Amino acid sequence: MNDIARGPDAPAPDAQTSASDVRASVPEAGAHAPYGLAPYAAHDELSRGRRHPEPKPAFRTEFQRDRDRIIHSNAFRRLVYKTQVFVNHEGDLYRTRVTHSIEVAQIARSAALALHLNESLTEAISLAHDLGHTPFGHAGQEALNECMKPYGGFEHNLQSIRVVDELEERYAEFRGLNLTFECREGILKHCSVRNARELGEIGERFIQRRQPGLEAQIANLADEIAYNNHDVDDGIRAEMIEIRELLDVRLFRRQYDIVAGKYPGLGERRLVHEVIRRMINHIVTDLIQTTQANIDVAQPRSMDDVRLHSKPLAALSETGREEHTELMMFLRDRLYRHYKVLRMTSKARRVIRQLFEAFFGDINLMPTDYRDLALAAEKSRGTDGRARAVADYIAGMTDRFAIGEHSRLLDPTERT
Repeated sequence: MNDIARGPDAPAPDAQTSASDVRASVPEAGAHAPYGLAPYAAHDELSRGRRHPEPKPAFRTEFQRDRDRIIHSNAFRRLVYKTQVFVNHEGDLYRTRVTHSIEVAQIARSAALALHLNESLTEAISLAHDLGHTPFGHAGQEALNECMKPYGGFEHNLQSIRVVDELEERYAEFRGLNLTFECREGILKHCSVRNARELGEIGERFIQRRQPGLEAQIANLADEIAYNNHDVDDGIRAEMIEIRELLDVRLFRRQYDIVAGKYPGLGERRLVHEVIRRMINHIVTDLIQTTQANIDVAQPRSMDDVRLHSKPLAALSETGREEHTELMMFLRDRLYRHYKVLRMTSKARRVIRQLFEAFFGDINLMPTDYRDLALAAEKSRGTDGRARAVADYIAGMTDRFAIGEHSRLLDPTERT
């Protein structure tokens, strides 16, 4: 690991550490003071501000305020009961959307700090990136998108923006969380040009084909790193993939050989954790070093210089990307398409589809508050508004609430 990732008190370059160890090698309190923010990082005083002007926080930065609002939101708390790969009731130790988001934030903060970026903004984006996700993971999103196709479609990144801009109801002076432009920009990872035209300032980069800031780029890659490596852990725990199968995956095999050679006779649980922490460290170090090399070549002088660059500056090396993609393909074929996962995703799609059909067909079946929102939306935007209000209600559900609503609606033996 190079000096970028290690810091002054880090272990020797050949030592193996986890992503959390990378973070431990730099000062925690006041870290930005001795290291300093890079000129191309997000700076509080240069923020484009909030949709609704507010007094500056007295003892926090603007981006720390964003992070804290996200953590205190209803949508963030709901993530604890939303699927990552395995539905919540399938086991207590599998990742959920909230544990995934925390792991993304930890990885992203480590990289941001090493690269002299704004750690608080990177953390806020990481914690908020899945706020708009449906119950039942990607299967739920796909099912809700199918239902919504005649009415504008459904995409969880856009829904995350709806959550932080409109749907959260906590503050007296505005709807939503009123986050900074930079945080909202980072949450919106993907967007069609058609949708971008309706989003105002944060949609402009998709029309002009520009990049987000480096903090957003880092959070995006940290998301990939977190779910790839931790899905390996959950897949082994669920006995859907085996260690012997993973030995054909270069990223896993390299670290497995090191651990097995250094600790012969190590129990499987500890061996798996040791291999995965080293895999994360390897790919995070690759991310930091490659991104720093790209920055050195591009020489951006501001956050806007980063945005104007032809491609993202945050990246994995060519070899790192190849190995990372190889692991993704392995998980797609061996875990996400495992018959047990497919059985659950099939049931999840059916639940989402039938909930949508029932509520869209008769909005009086929705709780009073949501029914009133649907009526108001239909009055202003017709059936598109009605459908969007139903989608908002369903997307906000946890796995277990969706299952319960499905039973209460469709099972005559269930109390309503």
